[in-house]
Amino acid sequence: MTIQTAKLSDPAVRAFVTAVNSHDREGFMTLLAPGATMADDGTDRDLADWVDREIFSSNGHMEVDNESNGGRSLIARYRNDTWGEMRTRWTFAVDDEGRITRFETGQP
Repeated sequence: MTIQTAKLSDPAVRAFVTAVNSHDREGFMTLLAPGATMADDGTDRDLADWVDREIFSSNGHMEVDNESNGGRSLIARYRNDTWGEMRTRWTFAVDDEGRITRFETGQP
């Protein structure tokens, strides 16, 4: 059962999913702390390159099925024009100012 984005517990994660699903690259980038990092399937990636390729140039979209860890861990069905739909896990580190310092994604 999908969790409505507006009902996600963590404000930064809720804004992240909202930006992904509305294809708002500028809004997405404002959610990230300076020097933010990310990993895909356990490998650190260049954040700007990955975000452009996997989210914004390929029409990325997330449907969250489950959240845990205060809303900072998600299981979601993620799809884009490159890979189609897949079940993914997402984890987020958020600083005291509510900005994402790191996110990791991959197969659950």
